[in-house]
Parts: sequence; structure tokens; C-alpha cells
Amino acid sequence: MTKREEYEAKTEQMIMPVIEANNFELVDVEYVKEGSTWYLRLYIDKEGGINIDDCELVSRALSDMLDADDFIEDAYILEVSSPGLGRPLKKDKDFKRSIGEEVEIKLYKAMNKRKDFRGFLTAFDADTITIEEDEQEIVFNRKEIALVRLAFDF
Repeated sequence: MTKREEYEAKTEQMIMPVIEANNFELVDVEYVKEGSTWYLRLYIDKEGGINIDDCELVSRALSDMLDADDFIEDAYILEVSSPGLGRPLKKDKDFKRSIGEEVEIKLYKAMNKRKDFRGFLTAFDADTITIEEDEQEIVFNRKEIALVRLAFDF
């Protein structure tokens, strides 16, 4: 397990009692470096949507826990937010909830001279994601996918 994965897993374990007590969903935890700055980000959701007070509640609780345990070696910025409209689908529960929904898929490398696809999510398993695009089924290997997210039009 990498340092990043260890930090994410420990943070998730630490915050779950707060998440569950407030009927929130922990969508994702990520520990990433952008430029020279490390970020510990939590994305939370709930039925009807997350508001700023929900984010503040989780942020304050987690900040206190992180100060007490202090297991992250680097200086970092803690952020708690909603996953937003274009939320990425990462976990099986995300895919299960999104069956039948329109998704965007971005690949690391072009497939048939394309890197971007849009269609309706029809199936998934540990290794593949399947969409229907223009009445054709397309199966993607998960390892080749850079991003999957719900599609939305403005």
C-alpha cells in the first residue's frame, strides 16, 4: 500500500462514524499533490444534496481527529465538498447507482482514433465498463479509462 493509499484509507476509517451519524455518503477520499501543495479531499453527499453546513460539520470533526492522530507527515490542505454535477464514478456503488444513466468516458490512449465517449452505462464488473452509444455496445477495460463521470448538459 502506498503512502497515499494508506492516508486515504485511514482518513476514511476515521471519519466514517461522523458520516454515518449524519446520514451522509462518503463518495471519495483523495490525497493528491497539485504543484507543491498536498490536498486531503473528502467528497460527501446525501439525499437532496450537500450544503455548506454539512461540509463544515465534517471538516471540523475530521480536522480535530487529524490533529489528535497526526499521521500525515506532509503539510496539506483539508477540503470537504460535494462531488458536484460531473462527479467521477470510481467505486462499484457509484456504477451500480448509475446503471442506465448517461456517462462520459475519457481514455488514456485512443481507441478507434477516439479518446472521448458518451453513452448509457449498461454494465460493469471488476475489469470492464460497458456503455451503449448510438445503439452499439462498447466495452472498455477499466485500466484504460482515465475518467468516468455522469454526463450533463447545460
